Amino acid sequence: QVQLVESGGGLVQAGGSLRLSCVASGTESIFSINTMGWFRQASGKQRESVATVSPDGTTNYADSVKGRFTIARDNAKRTVFLQMNSLKPEDTAVYYCYGRLWPASSDMFGDYWGQGTQVTVSS
Repeated sequence: QVQLVESGGGLVQAGGSLRLSCVASGTESIFSINTMGWFRQASGKQRESVATVSPDGTTNYADSVKGRFTIARDNAKRTVFLQMNSLKPEDTAVYYCYGRLWPASSDMFGDYWGQGTQVTVSS
């Protein structure tokens, strides 16, 4: 079975940078990988989309992170990245990896989520 595993979170001062990684772990084959992305949820707030990337490379960013964050994917390595620069305290949240995948064991696409990684930006 396929599991999304995030890494790279941590504590950083305002203005600093972090690079998040998400790997579709396991040995199961994946027939197709559709949209990949990153979502975040701050304490007491709804989960929101941060950045997504479609199979054709089209990216979509939340207004609050445009110009600061960059999303990239490597299908061969079954990995998606989020480069986070010029971090602000309001970026503090749990960041979740998202992938719409078609594992070999399934009969259709499904939505898969990572367990989340904490990003804390201090001032």
